[in-house]
Amino acid sequence: MRAKRYGAVLAALVMTGAGMAVAAPTVAAAPAAACPTGWGSLPKSATDADFGPLTDIRTGRHECYDRVVFDVPTAGTDTIGYTVRYVAAVHQDGSGRVIPVSGGAIIEIRVAAPSYDPQTGAATYPGRAGRTLPGVDLTGYRTFRDARFASSFEGDTQVGLGVRARLPFRVFQLSDRLVVDVAHTW
Repeated sequence: MRAKRYGAVLAALVMTGAGMAVAAPTVAAAPAAACPTGWGSLPKSATDADFGPLTDIRTGRHECYDRVVFDVPTAGTDTIGYTVRYVAAVHQDGSGRVIPVSGGAIIEIRVAAPSYDPQTGAATYPGRAGRTLPGVDLTGYRTFRDARFASSFEGDTQVGLGVRARLPFRVFQLSDRLVVDVAHTW
C-alpha cells in the first residue's frame, strides 16, 4: 500500500513539475532593428547661405549605418550647402589632382564651408590634402573604409569617403552640422 501512495505522490510531483515547466515564462529574443530603406544612392545637394567655417569632421557607428558629421557652428538654422555623390575618383578642387581613396566605392562630399577663417585665412580644421581625416579612426566600421581630406577651395571643403560598396545614403542638417549616413545594406 505504501508503494502505491509513494507512486501517487511521485506522479503528482512529476505532473506539477511538468506543469511548472510548461507554465514558466519564456524570454523572447529582442527583435532586430528595423533599418531605414529607400535613401537611394543618387546624388544629393542643397544650396547654401553665407556663414563661417568648418571646425570639425567626425564619424560614428550606428546599428544600421555609419555616419560622418561636418560641424559648422555659425550655420545655426541656415541651410548648409552640400553636394554628396558617388564618383569613380576624387579630383581635388583647384588642381584636379586625384586623391586616392580606398574602398569598393567612393563618395565625394562637398560642404559649403571652408576649413579656414575667410577673414584671416587661419585654419579652423587641420585637414591636409590627400591625408586621412584628423582624429578619425574607422577601425570596426561596417561600411566606412577610408576618409580623406581633398581640399578647401573657394569656400568649399571637399572630402573623399571610401565605403565597402555602393550603398544607400542620406544627407540632412541638424542645426549647426551637416550629417551624412551610409547604410550597411540595401
